[in-house]
Amino acid sequence: MATRQGLDSSIVNRLGADEQALFFAVKAEFDTDDIRVWSGIDDLSINSETYTGAGSLLSISNSEDNLELKSNGIVVALSGMDNTVVSYALTEKYQNRPITIFLGYVMGGTNEVAGTLTLFKGRMTSLVISDTPEGSTVTIDAENRLIDLDRPSNLRYTKESQNFLFSGDTGFNRVASLQDKQINWGKTSTGAGSVGPGRGESEYNEQPDRGKFFER
Repeated sequence: MATRQGLDSSIVNRLGADEQALFFAVKAEFDTDDIRVWSGIDDLSINSETYTGAGSLLSISNSEDNLELKSNGIVVALSGMDNTVVSYALTEKYQNRPITIFLGYVMGGTNEVAGTLTLFKGRMTSLVISDTPEGSTVTIDAENRLIDLDRPSNLRYTKESQNFLFSGDTGFNRVASLQDKQINWGKTSTGAGSVGPGRGESEYNEQPDRGKFFER
């Protein structure tokens, strides 16, 4: 784990410490504003951004990390949230919006961050609100961007697909005409689609003294 990308020396030192005070923080990016909470109390500053303490009201599912190139989803749940969070959940467009989960350490007995790493970064796929007598619970399902590898793009190397991506681009205009085009290479041909004399014996026989140039 010490070689994981984004793992700085401050985190490595904390991993080897006898006593560790770790925390989780979640940043959900909506169109209107970002929701930033962490698993402690009071406010916490990460990368010059303020995270509101949610304490035990914030829960995160297990995060898998292995050597295989595959997408592992994650679930984030916020319980007893205020009207602002519930309003975002009801009105904001959440699908495919970025969500980031941090794992970090604080200095013992304070809210001073000793170091953080990105535990998960992906996009929100579903958001469910559950009402209970104790309050509302917002559950967010998120997937890593690797999930896109399992989705068909429905795009081809054709003029139509290229213009869908980049209107006016002519790079694939002649792809269709190349499908049945006959190209003669390496021999002399006088038929349709000829590319002129090849570099075979017939060309050199017409210039018998050509090799003398190289003997000088």
